Amino acid sequence: MKILSSHISLKNVRFHARHGVMSLERTVGADFTVNLTVSTDLSKAADSDNVDDTVNYAILYDILHEEMNIPSQLLEHVAARVARRILERFSHVKTVDIEITKCNPPMQADCDGAAVRMVFEQSSLGKA
Repeated sequence: MKILSSHISLKNVRFHARHGVMSLERTVGADFTVNLTVSTDLSKAADSDNVDDTVNYAILYDILHEEMNIPSQLLEHVAARVARRILERFSHVKTVDIEITKCNPPMQADCDGAAVRMVFEQSSLGKA
């Protein structure tokens, strides 16, 4: 049996964070949801049943939580920081696909949120 692709995801992770261009957004904060998917070869973990052979999703959450707690003006900046840390921590991760949604953006629109989605690959990020 051959695994064609494998991913680990965190879905609709909720945060209250202080991201935004307006100073009030960085003071009061807003609600956000994050969807994160990393692609990596999980064939060893599938055979071994050992957490050391996979990308531990608890560590992914810790990285996400830490970076969401650092106020930023742009969600693009937050997404890049998260991806950089994951790619540095897990050298065998091929891609990081992250979508960050501000649930109630400060604009005159009736919508579920405003989001940025970015996909990074292991070689696409320089050192910050």
